[in-house]
Amino acid sequence: MSKQNAKQVQAGYDLVAEEYARHIYDELRHKPLDRELLDRFAKGVADAGVVCDLGCGPGQVARYLSDRGVSVCGMDLSPAMVSKARRLNPGIDFALGNMLALPVQDGTWAGIAAFYAIVNFPPDDLSTAMREMWRVLQAAGWLLLSFHIGDQIEHVDELWGCAASLDFYFFSVKQVVADLQSAGFTVDEVIEREPYAPEVEYQSRRAYIFARKLSNTHVPLRR
Repeated sequence: MSKQNAKQVQAGYDLVAEEYARHIYDELRHKPLDRELLDRFAKGVADAGVVCDLGCGPGQVARYLSDRGVSVCGMDLSPAMVSKARRLNPGIDFALGNMLALPVQDGTWAGIAAFYAIVNFPPDDLSTAMREMWRVLQAAGWLLLSFHIGDQIEHVDELWGCAASLDFYFFSVKQVVADLQSAGFTVDEVIEREPYAPEVEYQSRRAYIFARKLSNTHVPLRR
């Protein structure tokens, strides 16, 4: 993602932050599989250290994990989203950060929950994002990543009545797994599902990947 594209994504989410939070913050209540997977993730990172809700938006995933005893923080590209997350989730630390150059040191986090955090990245940026997530995880750290399955790009000029020019990228499971492995991750499990009801979410197939950083030594894998 170029600096110009990053600014466009940031500006889009800044514009829509209030309505986004109003529509999305309570979404997990209607998503049983998402809750089940987050529960599994929470058990896997229990007492291991701080976990990041990456691409946190208004912080609903961070709040869910915190309520299950996880030491959690949140990070997002949008200042308005970070501000909203702080107001909605007192007691949880939220900070600005770009996934292509995360402002944290190597081995900082025990886990990363990245729910739809990659959806605004062009495919060419995926490998950079994966390498950054690998870099900032501790050895044996867990990643739970979710995304829309497909090969299309959906452009919007508004979300919930707010002007926001954004591109949403869909990815094949094969591509995301390959980029994770190339970054050094061991992919533990891939889960796919059909969309929930239209009143709950956008009608796309979804994928969730559990992956782990099993070593601090990066060995790029051939595709």
